[in-house]
Amino acid sequence: MLFNSYVFIFAFLPVTLLGFFRLGRRWPLIAAAWLTAASLFFYGWWNPLYVWLLAVSIVFNYACGVAITRAVARGDRGMRKRMLAFAVTVNLAVLAYYKYANFFLASINHVTGSLLSFGEIVLPLGISFFTFTQIAFLADAYYGKAREYNFVHYGLFVTYFPHLIAGPVLHHAEMMPQFGLPATYRFSFENAAVGTTIFVIGLFKKVMLADNVGAYAKPVFDAAAAGVELTALEAWCGALAYTFQLYFDFSGYSDMAIGLSRLFGVVLPLNFHSPYQAVNIIEFWRRWHMTLSRFLRDYLYFPLGGNRRGAARRYVNLMITMALGGLWHGAGWTFVLWGALHGFYLVINHGWHALRARLGHDLRRSTWWGRACAGLVTFVAVVIGWVLFRAADLPAAAAMLKAMAGLNGLVLPDFWLPKWGAAGEWLAAHGVRFGDTHDLVGGGVVNWIWILLLVVWFAPNTQQLLAAYRPALALLAGHYRGRIAWRPTPLYALLSAVLALIAIFNLHRQSEFLYFQF
Repeated sequence: MLFNSYVFIFAFLPVTLLGFFRLGRRWPLIAAAWLTAASLFFYGWWNPLYVWLLAVSIVFNYACGVAITRAVARGDRGMRKRMLAFAVTVNLAVLAYYKYANFFLASINHVTGSLLSFGEIVLPLGISFFTFTQIAFLADAYYGKAREYNFVHYGLFVTYFPHLIAGPVLHHAEMMPQFGLPATYRFSFENAAVGTTIFVIGLFKKVMLADNVGAYAKPVFDAAAAGVELTALEAWCGALAYTFQLYFDFSGYSDMAIGLSRLFGVVLPLNFHSPYQAVNIIEFWRRWHMTLSRFLRDYLYFPLGGNRRGAARRYVNLMITMALGGLWHGAGWTFVLWGALHGFYLVINHGWHALRARLGHDLRRSTWWGRACAGLVTFVAVVIGWVLFRAADLPAAAAMLKAMAGLNGLVLPDFWLPKWGAAGEWLAAHGVRFGDTHDLVGGGVVNWIWILLLVVWFAPNTQQLLAAYRPALALLAGHYRGRIAWRPTPLYALLSAVLALIAIFNLHRQSEFLYFQF
């Protein structure tokens, strides 16, 4: 079931809300169980056969968490270490089978010429998210941070449908206390207004921005995969179109998840905060998929040693963490290289900061033009990375990057020449080629690109507009105090209604969220 579908908006969501608050008046625990059951139904809508996998995962990890906590209480360090290692190994083994088994066998087959295969394996939706969420719970239990063990609340913590399919990756300590608050089970008009507004903004981003600009990205990447020799303009337009498709798709999902959760009186952690406004790659990863970055930092980078064992080891740890983070996104060498590329970016970024610090520069001070140049360089680096992320395979990615580097030449669409008049004639006379661009470049994609560039670089985001109403946990700095900051007024209700109607009338073109495949 998709958030951007009629059955979700007009059937599942109203019924689930009504049952939750009616039960919550007298029986909060039953209301939590109702929401857990509804979340399992939501998950099973895609493939009922995998509900058992999710249910078994919940029971197994809950039992392991309780066993680890008891070992902590007894002071039995050996038992808690063995239980943690056992539980994490089982979780990763299940994830590896469903997500990576055939990928690794295909790699072995490519090298050895063998024909090994496990047959067709259908990837369960959200397996990466509910696996990482529960590994974080096990680690919290190991360190004595997990203190509540109500099984109903734990089941809701894992299955909670706003986050189940594509995140955010939750921490036990963030969510379990909220499920125990009586106020969570009482209807609030403020929560309804804030949650509906955020959900509608996210729905509009997905349906009207991500899906529309994405229509220009697919033909370009398909052409590269088919062996078509692209020009620089075609490749850059395709790469930028995908850059904005992924941005508004993930931003839209993140908003919708936060808005839906707020309707139930639960506040999710912030997962997306205008990442294309970052002025370096370090800041980018503090703004993009923030809960995954936090998980990789706390449960992989720090255990590897972090920055505690010298600069060289720090850079190795960064490379390992980002390469594995890339592999988490998908079973393919393009994802591994994308992660490794961002690891390389981070090594350069940290090395540059270390060099400037040695030279006595104040890293907290910068000029507006310096930040603008840094932001542009960061954005271009991210776009190049997204080519690896989106390409069908390594040859297709290489073809795209070759074209973007200008090695296939720059050709402008021939139908632009008469439109530009004297300017076009002047360009043609000075060596600019106008010719066939395989119908991949037109005024439509160019207009999308420059308009969305202005939006992602300069417009306040959803959390900033509603910051006065605490839309998410761990909000970053940047409370927007302008005239357009959201308020619960008839004008904003009307604007939300208009956005909702526009999006709903276009739901016939619904598509899955891009992060569903990860």
